[in-house]
Amino acid sequence: MKKYIIGFAAVVVMGGFYLLYENQHAISAPKTQPVNKSSSVVYKNGTYTGSAVDAFYGNVQVQATIHGGNITNVAFLQYPNTHSASVYINQQAMPYLQQEAIQAQSANVNIVSGATDTSIAFQQSLASALTKAQG
Repeated sequence: MKKYIIGFAAVVVMGGFYLLYENQHAISAPKTQPVNKSSSVVYKNGTYTGSAVDAFYGNVQVQATIHGGNITNVAFLQYPNTHSASVYINQQAMPYLQQEAIQAQSANVNIVSGATDTSIAFQQSLASALTKAQG
């Protein structure tokens, strides 16, 4: 019986270390490819600011730059940055969201695991900016 208790304790301890490791690496890149924009959507060149959207710990607001009818840059004007956890999470998530939006040429981007509120607010703010950019 003592053998089983020691073995069980080892499994529990190793599982705890695994969970700690996984929690430190909770932010992950989206696993699927975003859907590309419809060929019927045409954007006018310029810089367009989206609405500020509540992301629980603060607002997310983005600005989209359109050149040659394509999204060439998405900049964060506002993002949750008052809590250390928010700062860490957003430093990880923001580059993924920006890259995906440029790749997808739309606000239809995947949600970043561990940054759900920021991701949804990003989608909504970018969608409002792109609505302004439609020709």
